[in-house]
Amino acid sequence: MRTMRWIVVVVFIAAAVLLADCFVVARSSEPAGSRVRLPGALPVIDAAEYPSLQAALDALPAAGGAVRLPPGTFEIREPLRVTVSDVLIEGAGTATHIKNTNTEGKSAILLPHPSGADNRKGELWRIRLANFRVTGNDKSGHGIEARRVNEIFIEGVTVSYHGGDGVHLYFCYEDPRICDSLITYNKKTGLNLIGCHDIVVASNQFEENWDAVRCVDGFNLCMTGNNLDDHLGNGVVIESTYGSVVAGNMIEECNGTAIILDRDCYGITLSANVIAHNMTGGIDLRDAHGCAVSANTFTIVKKDAVRIGPGSGRITISGNNFSDSFIGDDKIKRAASDRTASGITLDGTREIAIVGNLFSSLEPKALALEGQGASHVLFTDNVLVDAPADTNKLSDSVVKDNLSR
Repeated sequence: MRTMRWIVVVVFIAAAVLLADCFVVARSSEPAGSRVRLPGALPVIDAAEYPSLQAALDALPAAGGAVRLPPGTFEIREPLRVTVSDVLIEGAGTATHIKNTNTEGKSAILLPHPSGADNRKGELWRIRLANFRVTGNDKSGHGIEARRVNEIFIEGVTVSYHGGDGVHLYFCYEDPRICDSLITYNKKTGLNLIGCHDIVVASNQFEENWDAVRCVDGFNLCMTGNNLDDHLGNGVVIESTYGSVVAGNMIEECNGTAIILDRDCYGITLSANVIAHNMTGGIDLRDAHGCAVSANTFTIVKKDAVRIGPGSGRITISGNNFSDSFIGDDKIKRAASDRTASGITLDGTREIAIVGNLFSSLEPKALALEGQGASHVLFTDNVLVDAPADTNKLSDSVVKDNLSR
């Protein structure tokens, strides 16, 4: 009998210990947020737990929050909409693929003005899109369309094959940032910036869109460290914009022109870019004033490596290299039929400083005059190798101290 009592006691103690251990394990496996809620914390929404991506986005509270997109391919026919501020939408890299199957010109992702109206009231603030892939088709609209979203941040996103623009930002006035993204094969512009201000476009790759980047009616574009290749139209088109810099970019093989400044541009620096093998032109200053073109490398630009038209003036062109495909020791990198390289063309412009540039093996000339020619030009301290210059037709100008061979 005593033995039985001891057995019961031992079993009771063992059961108590086992229950206590289970309680501790259960407590330790609970999410931290279920035990202690951090004051002010907002939910992180796992889209995998919702019937659709839009349902997950609709679950965002008015104060904002984060939506995590799982890996997978998600077909949509209507735009995904976000209508609150302070939001992060983040995927699992290109393993998260949003595929727009719409054929009625609708965008894949739409960040609209909350009221649906085009006015300055009720703007959205601080929306970040990161780490996913979004694709469309020839009949779909834009990839990402944002209207009046301030401080929008697009990072690490792949945007491809849309019938409209890859990224379309309409009056996203304050501080838009587009960084480390791949924007390719869109029927219209890769990145279309309309009415934006204090813009950063950095370390992106653009390939085979129509135009790579357009910035219209903007201010203070800072475009650095991007790679633009094989565009069907132009590389960078800037209109009605001032106080900007386009520097350190690779712009190659556009069927059109690498960089265009038009419609009341002023105070813009184009510097340290490699502009190679573009078919129609390198830099075309159609309506630009008070701008600098410096330290660029123009390689095998077939026509008008730099062109300054009658609507432009007060331009500095310094420290650039204009060349064909010569690589030393009398060797040519490309076939003779692919060697055509051009220099500077002036057409009806004035107040131009062309100083300290190198022109080598150009056709037809290092400096060519067309139309109304040019006046008040300073052409000094340049090196010309197998590249004649049309300087005798300049009026009211200074031409001196150039080295020719």
